[in-house]
Amino acid sequence: MKLRKVTVAVAAALVLSVTAAGCGSGGGGGGGATTGKKITVGIKFDQPGIGLKTPDGKYTGFDVDVATYVAGQLGHKPGDIVWKEAKSADRETLLQHGDVDFIAASYSITPTREQKVDFAGPYLLAHQDVLIRADDDTIKTPSDLNNKKLCSVTGSTSAQNVKTKIAPNAQLQEYGGYSECLTGLENKVIDALTTDDSILAGYAAQDQFKGKFKLGGFKLSNENYGIGVQKGSALKDQINTALQKMVADGSWDAYVKKNFGPANYHNEPAPQIGVIVS
Repeated sequence: MKLRKVTVAVAAALVLSVTAAGCGSGGGGGGGATTGKKITVGIKFDQPGIGLKTPDGKYTGFDVDVATYVAGQLGHKPGDIVWKEAKSADRETLLQHGDVDFIAASYSITPTREQKVDFAGPYLLAHQDVLIRADDDTIKTPSDLNNKKLCSVTGSTSAQNVKTKIAPNAQLQEYGGYSECLTGLENKVIDALTTDDSILAGYAAQDQFKGKFKLGGFKLSNENYGIGVQKGSALKDQINTALQKMVADGSWDAYVKKNFGPANYHNEPAPQIGVIVS
């Protein structure tokens, strides 16, 4: 496992007397001059445990909790937040066009993306993994996926990564969405579902799936989730300060347990701001 430092003014961010840090309280509370002014935040709308818009119009998930906390430290109450869907293919465009103030949407920090936008964080280290049935004792190592029916969404790089690098004899099944894969897994039509472990844990933590699935714990890749901001934005340093406080006051641990705990998700410790695990 290799570490690289991203180009962020981490030390400066931690010693800056950011006004926003004094505006809010933990958990997204706000106060201060900017309270009442809207802030637009990009999240996923379709990832349970990460970012989900529920049928009654509410927003739930780890990224939602993190974003609410950060907005609070920037002086915005939860009611000030305008949530905007940030699909994977649209994230850089949303930031570049100024359609959102920041994005927290299972947004892995990569060199290619860093050419277009800036990242605060990382705030979560996830890994590509597989989800299998809770009573399945035949898949204990990544190589056990050979000759198994492996599912992911159409166009996903996760399944291809397993098939080309880890288990070339896996029988790849591509479905339109993760929910279809879960149904297939539950009905024993497929043997395993692969994507980021945080996303898998979020799905498995849903009430209808509790106790039915388990994570393989294989850590097939490192995914450093960051908060995306416009290139050159001063928000980066302010958000880094907020993330440090979130970890220090215990909110980060509480959000992990709340959103991923039911799936027995063995999360990595909170990552160090500005340090990318490759």
